[in-house]
Amino acid sequence: MTISLDGKVAVVTGSGRGIGRAYARALADAGAAVVVNDVDADVADEAVTSITGAGGRAVAEVVPVGTAEAADRLVGRAVEAFGRLDIMVTNAGILRDRVLWKMTDDDFDSVISTHLRGTFTCVRSAVNRMKEQGEGGRILVVSSIAGQRGNFGQTNYAAAKAGIAAFARTWAMELARLKITANAIVPNALTRMVASIPGMGGIVDAAENGQTIPDTIRKGWGMGLPEDVAPLAVFLASDEAAGITGQCIGLGGDKLALWSHPREISIAYSDGRWTPEGIADAWQTAVGLQPETYGISFLQKQ
Repeated sequence: MTISLDGKVAVVTGSGRGIGRAYARALADAGAAVVVNDVDADVADEAVTSITGAGGRAVAEVVPVGTAEAADRLVGRAVEAFGRLDIMVTNAGILRDRVLWKMTDDDFDSVISTHLRGTFTCVRSAVNRMKEQGEGGRILVVSSIAGQRGNFGQTNYAAAKAGIAAFARTWAMELARLKITANAIVPNALTRMVASIPGMGGIVDAAENGQTIPDTIRKGWGMGLPEDVAPLAVFLASDEAAGITGQCIGLGGDKLALWSHPREISIAYSDGRWTPEGIADAWQTAVGLQPETYGISFLQKQ
């Protein structure tokens, strides 16, 4: 079986470099026409040239995501250049990492605007177009392990990425009758963004220099190159994934994983209203016997 996206049109935000560029190239290689988005015109044009030089179809739209106007420009560019829109991949993102007590309002707001608001506005605009076409579609939002587990110094980023995972679950319900699926990719790759995390810079440099990534990282950490993540976008954008929606699916290195949704894992009942003392007892004897872990394990070992 060969998965084909012939005749499909995709927008990939933040696709001038890194994982976004890998998504755009993989979608184009599978047959989709792609709108490449970045804030840097030279970077966007280079990504487009890379795709068209390999026989694919792509155009650039240079705009920072976040506003409704930017989202409408991206969707409009797809329709103008290729006549329709079938796939929206909301990958654009920035980092402003600081511990809580040093994080400024601007650090918080800029990350939330790009990731969370940018995902909302782009998907809203895409869905409105897909509704007009009446042929369904694919929404691929990009969450993060930090959004699933939390991560030191990433209050803003983790909150945004957790919200994006919740978007996928909510939109899966709202869009089902329109035959539009909504899923969250949880990528894990050695990129320049990851290089800013303490202890990761040397590993990213080695990978970018062509050094072999050991199994302890590719399998143990589930982390590899951006190109290792891209096949998941192609699969979820295809007809083969028509029955998959509302899921958070991770891919990185050699590791493919389905992430669980939040759910109750330990329950106790009281005959009548709980008291603080009763809660303390239940926590020690039942509900709190195996509290949940948090944080990204391989980063905590750095």
